[in-house]
Amino acid sequence: MNPLTQALEASAAAMLPALETIYKDLHRNPELSMQEVRTAGIVADFLENLGSYTVTREVGATGVVGVLKNGEGPVVMLRADMDALPMAEATGLPYASTVTAKDEDGFDTGVAHSCGHDLHVTWLLGAAQLLAQNTDAWAGTLMVVFQPGEEVGRGAQSMIDDGMMQRFPKPDIILGQHVMVGKAGTVGYRDGTILSAGDSLKVRLFGRGSHGSQPQTAIDPVVMAASTVMRLQTVVSREIAPADSAVLTIGALQAGTKENIIPDEATLKLNVRTYDENVRKHVLGAIRRICCAECAASNSPREPEFTPLSSYPLTRNDVEATAKVAGAFKAQFGDCAYETPPAAASEDFSIFGRAWRVPYVFWFVGGTDAATYDDAVASGQLNAIPSNHSPKFAPVLDPTLKTGLQSMLTAASAWLCKG
Repeated sequence: MNPLTQALEASAAAMLPALETIYKDLHRNPELSMQEVRTAGIVADFLENLGSYTVTREVGATGVVGVLKNGEGPVVMLRADMDALPMAEATGLPYASTVTAKDEDGFDTGVAHSCGHDLHVTWLLGAAQLLAQNTDAWAGTLMVVFQPGEEVGRGAQSMIDDGMMQRFPKPDIILGQHVMVGKAGTVGYRDGTILSAGDSLKVRLFGRGSHGSQPQTAIDPVVMAASTVMRLQTVVSREIAPADSAVLTIGALQAGTKENIIPDEATLKLNVRTYDENVRKHVLGAIRRICCAECAASNSPREPEFTPLSSYPLTRNDVEATAKVAGAFKAQFGDCAYETPPAAASEDFSIFGRAWRVPYVFWFVGGTDAATYDDAVASGQLNAIPSNHSPKFAPVLDPTLKTGLQSMLTAASAWLCKG
């Protein structure tokens, strides 16, 4: 056990309940992407009250950066994302969110921390506190970064565009983590690709509206959209080699307002996940080809309109840095640290490392009750556990809160601890 995790053990009884209070408050009061004003205020105030960080607010909209210089040594950046999702929560927790807000299209929506970013923020606040209170155990410069807008793929880039690379020290290593479905108390690491690339886009299909009783006078965009959705299902099954991997999901199909009105247009919202740049290009090209062809087959008055919604690069961990983290995890967690397969989720975390051209490591922290997880594995029902982005996603706090704090401190100690 390294000095930082020893310090956590010594102060856990006093520290963890306070962090749990912060977590529940953040969970109860989620904020949408690029609107994390309250959350950022809590973060900045917390860091300033520690008394040893230079704190900068409003980096890339609502981002917060804290820098703690503690003698000669490497610069280590720890990152957490702050935003919630535009969806209603259905966990039944006593601290569940009932917040509503306007989404980017101006529609009313529920808001929920159904991806676990509230836990990420809490972990990083705890790590920032432990490191500030135990400066005799480490040397170097710590930079804690609380990022907005991960869910829309804009937050990391917005911080870079706001002069982050010029305003703050260049890291030697960038570290981040994510709560996922997995046995609580475990951490999963992997060198190379750990998260897929992700692309989301909106496609508008144009028809000609008319009365529902007179389809011969219309060009029906609902039928056009239905045909498009069905044909798009063949991209992965018939155009991608079995040895490769891709996911193509149509998450929204919107058209019309009334049963006896044929509308003028329909809208699809699509999401693509890939692990290879050539596969990514092929899938995106196939989407465009199929949408255009179905519109032509339906005699659409114009070609479809494509609007990018978000784009996430591959998260590809540095091999040497991951080996360093893995060694520290094995020493700290034993068999509870394991090599994980890549996940089909996507992140903008790697944008920081790509911009600075420095190594980064990203890993997973299990958040599922251990007995629940074991039962699901034994019964072949693992996919039935509510996962990230489910309205019922609810990480168990004990021991997940402590494990995530331990893993962040353990990884950071591989660079910061003396000797």
